[in-house]
Parts: sequence; structure tokens; C-alpha cells
Amino acid sequence: MIGLGVTNAKIEVYIANRPPLMPYGALDDCHLLEDGEIKFIADKTGNHWRKVFNVFAKFRYALKNDWFDDQTKHFNTWQNYRDERLLQINSDTNLRFDAIDALSTQSNTIRLIAGKQYAEQLLISADLSVIWLNESFAINPQQRIIVCPYFDYRQLSNIKIAFLIELINQYFTEQ
Repeated sequence: MIGLGVTNAKIEVYIANRPPLMPYGALDDCHLLEDGEIKFIADKTGNHWRKVFNVFAKFRYALKNDWFDDQTKHFNTWQNYRDERLLQINSDTNLRFDAIDALSTQSNTIRLIAGKQYAEQLLISADLSVIWLNESFAINPQQRIIVCPYFDYRQLSNIKIAFLIELINQYFTEQ
């Protein structure tokens, strides 16, 4: 697995690019982030990665139900969650830079593909299809895949984060 986070994540986000720093540009295995590493990446790479991490944390912090809530209930704000848990040990999140596995059997993992163009590339290479719900979101319930806007404030706004959470609650969590 290529990515940041944990190997048994419940939420895996596939993203087209990597932080342009070592070791992230050459990862071929999972890399757990340490305290302060998200800030380091954001400080060294600029606003783009700061937005990615912020939107990821806002989304994950807002995702509260019986299946996910235990990860965020110990944090007062999404910023605290981002700095102290996102993509770190004991996290249920992962940021991946590799191809999607069409044969994945992880029934507890939701796979988000960030960005329509990147999704098209990944899905074609994995011989997977999705059902487009609107211009921004698509779903493959059997493979537990959601295509969503890129993790950027303008693309994955608070309203779209709320819609993404509705999709997860509707299709992928035990009620």
C-alpha cells in the first residue's frame, strides 16, 4: 500500500498527487504520520496541502455516527483532530497514492476518490464503474467507492461535505 495513515483504515482517500517532499514522493508502503508532520508538510509545500489536510479533517470530524464517532469524540475541533489524529497511529484514515484494488474485500473500508478526472483514470485501470448521482458525486456500492470533489475548499465545500456524509450514512454504515 502506498499512502499516509494506517493499513486497516475505514476511510481511504485516493488522491492524484503526493506532497513534493521526501519521503512522500517515493513511498511504496504505508507511512504513519507523527505529531506535527501535517503542519510540516503544509509549511514546506504551501497552501495546496494545507487545504487537502484541512478538508480531510473537516470531513472526518463531521462524520459522526455509531460506526465512526469514536475517532473524533475526544477532540473539541476539527483542527485538533487534524493535528492530533488524522493519518496518525490509531487513526481510521488513510491517504493513498496508488491504484485502487478492484478485488478488495475490506467490508469496513470506504474508498473515496478525490476528483472526477483522477477517478476516471483509476476506475478505467481497475475495470470498475460507478453510477453518477450528479456532476460531483458517483458511487459504486458493491466496491464501497464514492467519487467526490477534490479535497479543496472550493471543490469540496461544507455543503458538499454534508452531501458526502449523507451518502456514506445511506450506503455504507450500519444504521
